[in-house]
Amino acid sequence: MAGGSPAVELAGVSVAYRTNDGTEYTAVRDIDLAVPAGRFVSVVGPTGCGKSTILNVAAGLLRASRGEVRTAGRRLSGLNTDAGYLFQQDALLPWKTVLDNVAFGLQLRGVAPAERARRAAEWLRRVGLSGFERAYPHQLSGGMRKRAAVAQTWITDPDLLLMDEPFGALDVQTRQIMENELLALWTGSGKTVVFVTHDLDEAVSLSDEVVLLSAGPESRIIGRYPIDLPRPRDLMNIRTRPEFTEAYARVWADLREEVMKGYERTVRG
Repeated sequence: MAGGSPAVELAGVSVAYRTNDGTEYTAVRDIDLAVPAGRFVSVVGPTGCGKSTILNVAAGLLRASRGEVRTAGRRLSGLNTDAGYLFQQDALLPWKTVLDNVAFGLQLRGVAPAERARRAAEWLRRVGLSGFERAYPHQLSGGMRKRAAVAQTWITDPDLLLMDEPFGALDVQTRQIMENELLALWTGSGKTVVFVTHDLDEAVSLSDEVVLLSAGPESRIIGRYPIDLPRPRDLMNIRTRPEFTEAYARVWADLREEVMKGYERTVRG
């Protein structure tokens, strides 16, 4: 990181666009969010509040209408090459083997075939998929596909990981296993994670800090909550700790109010 600069910073960011009837819709307004290097920060809020919009702006996939984005102290223009992006739906190519899918990012970077195959095999071992190198995505379970997607994202060694509800489609048991595996990979890596989720339980379990967005439109940051749970964390047991219950209740007291505002606007609309 350049001179201790945040891993990613949104400064006065607003995102607006024209709807089909020609009116302007502002998804998020005046977002100021600086995420220090090496931190795990989750963004929560009611449905439709612009969580994914913020992540897409940080990734360079969406241009801010106002404000700027900086990554490692540099103003972002175009795609954020410091970042890896893990979507809710994996980006595995159905015609490629699991090994070739994981190695694809290295292929795009010009890494030699033997080296990228070696590194992909090592990452498959790290995520528990040794023996499935020649399988195709349709032959994997949902949890196995997610493991492959995690390896696909991490193999290029990005400094910043942007995750958009990556475990939302998994069953509860598989989801907890994947959350634990994510923390095991992240711990000690020095990488920064910005994690979008609709699940407050997940946000509190994983994070150093939870950021709360207001109900949309014109969503803004209305709360930032440090999570002082000790690390390393075993997510199979952490939810029984009184510190977890206290942190959850603190965030939920404010999130609940925004959820009800969003619901009322939907009913009236």
